[in-house]
Amino acid sequence: MSQHILVVDDDKQIARLVRSYLEQAGYQVAVAYDGDEALRRVRSEKPDLIVLDLMLPGKDGWEITRIIRGDQALAAIPIIMLTARVEDTDKIVGLELGADDYVAKPFNPREVVARVRAVLRRSSGMVQPVNILQVGPVRLDAGQHAVTAAGEPVDLTPTEFDLLQLLMKYPDRAFTRMDMIAQALGYSYEGMDRTIDSHIKNLRKKLSVPKGEPGYIETVYGVGYRLVGEQ
Repeated sequence: MSQHILVVDDDKQIARLVRSYLEQAGYQVAVAYDGDEALRRVRSEKPDLIVLDLMLPGKDGWEITRIIRGDQALAAIPIIMLTARVEDTDKIVGLELGADDYVAKPFNPREVVARVRAVLRRSSGMVQPVNILQVGPVRLDAGQHAVTAAGEPVDLTPTEFDLLQLLMKYPDRAFTRMDMIAQALGYSYEGMDRTIDSHIKNLRKKLSVPKGEPGYIETVYGVGYRLVGEQ
C-alpha cells in the first residue's frame, strides 16, 4: 500500500504542484489549505508524513508542529516544513519544535519528493540495521526504532534518531556537522548545516544526560559534536 502524505499550504497552486509530483512518485496525497483543516486531517487520517507550510490562515505551521509533537498518538509523524520565509531563525525555531527537514520557496518540486523519500525511508527504519546500542543510560534499539534513557522511553523524530544512532555507533569520535548530515541523513541540507545544532539541542533536552557523563552529546569547538563514551 502506498504511503499517505498530507500537504498543507494555503497557496492552492503550490499545493496542487506538490501534490501532482508526489502522486507521480506513487504516494497517496491529501491537501489542506489552513491550519485547522490540517489538524483535523492529521487526527483523522494519521498520514505517514506532513509537508507543512509555515504561514497559514488560522493556526500557523509552528503551532501545528507544537501540537503534533505534544500529542503521543501523533508525535512520530515526520514533518517537512515548506515556506517562503528563509531567515535562519525561522528554520531553527521550526527544527527545535521537532520538524525533520526544511525546504524554502521557491523550490524544485523534485527536491521535495527527494526529501519526502529520504525522511520516510529513515522513519520506516529501512536504513537501520537491526542492533542495539548502549552508552551510559542511553539505549538505542534500531530494530524496534526505540530509544530509552535511564529506562524511560524517549520520543525522537526520525532525524533525531538517525543523528543519535550515528553518534552512538562511534562514541568519542568527533563529527563535523556536514559529516553528520552526509552519514546519518544521506543527503545535503544545501548550506544549512547549522540546523544540526537545533537537533542536538533537542536531543540533549530529551535524553537528560548530565554534562560530561557517558551518553552526553558534547560540543567539539571548531569541529562539531561527539557522544561521550564509557570511561
